[in-house]
Amino acid sequence: MTMFDGITPQLLFGQLLIGVINGSFYAMLAMGLAIIFGLMHVVNFAHGAQYMLGAFVAWLLLSTLGVPYWGALFIAPLVVAIFGLVMERLILKPIAHLDPLYSLLVTYAATLVIEGAVRLNYGSTGLPYSSPLPGGVNLGFMFMPWYRLWVVVFSIFTCLGTWLLIEHTKLGAYLRAANESPETVESFGINVPRMMTLTYAFGVGLAGLSGVLAAPIYQVSPSMGSTLMITIFAVVVIGGMGSIMGAILTGYLLGIVEGLTKVFYPEGANLVIFFIMLLALIFRPRGLFSGEKS
Repeated sequence: MTMFDGITPQLLFGQLLIGVINGSFYAMLAMGLAIIFGLMHVVNFAHGAQYMLGAFVAWLLLSTLGVPYWGALFIAPLVVAIFGLVMERLILKPIAHLDPLYSLLVTYAATLVIEGAVRLNYGSTGLPYSSPLPGGVNLGFMFMPWYRLWVVVFSIFTCLGTWLLIEHTKLGAYLRAANESPETVESFGINVPRMMTLTYAFGVGLAGLSGVLAAPIYQVSPSMGSTLMITIFAVVVIGGMGSIMGAILTGYLLGIVEGLTKVFYPEGANLVIFFIMLLALIFRPRGLFSGEKS
């Protein structure tokens, strides 16, 4: 008996698609994390809590105000971005001149406070959020829900659009320049501290957007972000800290690898990403897409 016994095309392609869906969330969350670290040198451990807040705001909008998913898709990320803006002003700006380790500790503390507040008010039990796109299509090897297909397509366009914004527009050039030489950018009359605040709010808004996308797939719960964050940090480390395209590509690739591992070696599915991270740290310590080996 071999590891390939019992593996059918339906199982293989089904897990491959599930890997692409999971990779869509990995890519979007890792991209936001990479933007914040690459442009601000802030290790945002609160990213998972902000992702959770996006899902909770969407749930609150629906359950209390009757705002449907399509409205929450725009409103919830904006609310989370504003929360991030306040958070940056109050707790990150005062320590901006310190080692990034301090931002990690502060944002980790913020995570505990945010999750504790949500748990205190709404409990730990997952809250359901109905799918805005019921039904699906039979692909022959699996039934593909329309909503999950929408998540994959939306994630790809969001990731590409964000990458183009940062890497190929004048605004992105100002952001990168402000990271390398803030004095030069300020000489053009640009308020660099305000730009950094808006950058953090944008990255946090991406986390909130991911949370809204996740709400109809996963139950909305206070711990939904914390269980995902270790994996997202691994994605960012493998792709290269601060590399936006590296985070995007690595997110999708690792989602696929994780899905295929569930087919060939289910026991190792929860460890394969961290095994790849270990190899990356040994052979490409600056990340697979950093362009440097050491």
